[in-house]
Amino acid sequence: MSVRILYFAGLKESLGMPGESLDLPAGVATVGELRDWLVGQGRAALGTAKNLRCAVNQDMACLDATVRDGDEIAFFPPVTGG
Repeated sequence: MSVRILYFAGLKESLGMPGESLDLPAGVATVGELRDWLVGQGRAALGTAKNLRCAVNQDMACLDATVRDGDEIAFFPPVTGG
């Protein structure tokens, strides 16, 4: 399964990249499993981010949301502006 992952705000800075395209191993079926797998692949900032938010195909999603081939998954910390 191939997906596009986007990182925003502090995650983008911590990871040093705005996103990446990856082929996921079997067994990664939810956003939470994806996050855990990414942490295991060296993206530790995803595991330490407080109140991590995510979206699947530009719709806000929970960690139990299903990930499908071709999806775009975005991870971002809560942000404020003014």
